[in-house]
Amino acid sequence: MRDWSDRVTTTEVVKLYGAAWSVYVRIARLALEEKQIKYSLVEVDVFAETGVPQERLKRHPFGRIPAFEHGDFHVYETGAIVRYIDDAFPGCKLQPTDPKTRAKVNQIVGILDAYAYRTLVWDIYVERVVSTREGRLANEQTIAAALPRAALCLSELNRLSDDRGFLIGGGVTLADLYAAPIFACFMQAPEAVSLVEGCEKLIYWWQRFAIRDSMSRTRP
Repeated sequence: MRDWSDRVTTTEVVKLYGAAWSVYVRIARLALEEKQIKYSLVEVDVFAETGVPQERLKRHPFGRIPAFEHGDFHVYETGAIVRYIDDAFPGCKLQPTDPKTRAKVNQIVGILDAYAYRTLVWDIYVERVVSTREGRLANEQTIAAALPRAALCLSELNRLSDDRGFLIGGGVTLADLYAAPIFACFMQAPEAVSLVEGCEKLIYWWQRFAIRDSMSRTRP
C-alpha cells in the first residue's frame, strides 16, 4: 500500500494567502521553508477599510488568515495547514512519530495557541511596541494584567521543553514553528527581559532558533 506522500503531486502550485506580518501566516511559512517547499505568498489585508474581499471569503469564510492552496486542494486554519504540509510533502518531519513526544509537541502548540499568543503578542508586544511605532500611548492596564499570565506561559514552556537546542527533541517540530513567530514579536518588548529571566532553556532555544535561515526568509 502506498503512503500518503505517494498520493500527492508535490509539483502542483502551492499558494499561501495572508499577510507577512501575521504570526499565524509566518507559522505556515516556516513549515513551508523548513520542508523546502516552493510557494508564493498572496498578500491579503484583513483590516482593509472596505472589508475582506469576497473572493478571499471563499477561501476563508471567517475572514481570517492564512488560507492555503495546493493544486485543487484548499484548506484554512493554521493547524490544519501545517499538518497537511508535513504529511503531504517530503523532507524533515515536523511531527514526531513517538506518541509521548508528539503529545508534548501538541501540548506546547496548545499552550501557545490558547494562552501565550494573546498574552505575549497582543497584550504586551502590540501595546508596548506597536503602539509606540504608531504614535499612540500604550494601555498600561492591559500590559500589567497580562504579566502574570505571561510569566506562567513562559515558565511552563521552559519546564516542558528539552535542553537540546529545540523545544522538543533533537530537531525542528511544530512546537518550534508556533513559538518562534510569537517570540519574534514578544522579545522586542522591554518586559521580555525580566519575564524570561530564569528560563534558561527558552533563552538558549531562542538564541539558536532566531538565526535559522527559515526565520530570515520569513521576516516581515
